[in-house]
Amino acid sequence: VINMGKDSKPKESGGKGKGKQAASGSDENASKGKGKGGKGGDGLGTCTYVKARHILCEKQGKINEAYKKLQDGWLGNGDKVPPAEFAKIAQEYSECPSGKKGGDLGWFPRGKMAGPFQDVAFSTPVGATSAPFKSTHGYHIILSEGRKN
Repeated sequence: VINMGKDSKPKESGGKGKGKQAASGSDENASKGKGKGGKGGDGLGTCTYVKARHILCEKQGKINEAYKKLQDGWLGNGDKVPPAEFAKIAQEYSECPSGKKGGDLGWFPRGKMAGPFQDVAFSTPVGATSAPFKSTHGYHIILSEGRKN
């Protein structure tokens, strides 16, 4: 009985799965198109320098803990995290040497930071906090503090 169950299930889900994949494929293309339009329209991609703070943790569990504090304090209410409060959490959680300075990275030009970090830093609006994301160094949260050309 167990073997029959195993045999009959993949055939069904296989058929359904293919249908779903085709549909999600077309959705992806649609959303990619929208994304590009959005980025071009808001002018975020044009600045040369960004001023940011970040929290860096090696483990995903730890960055999620830090993010939860930001959510509970501010993000959950739709508020922006004050840099001084972000700095306190950076001092507590960040494993980057910048953590001692409240995660302050100062101004840095495009091209200086690792790929994913740069993408998020340059696309997060000033005053906003990014969701946790992974780079080659670990897991980060970025607070964007400024932009200039």
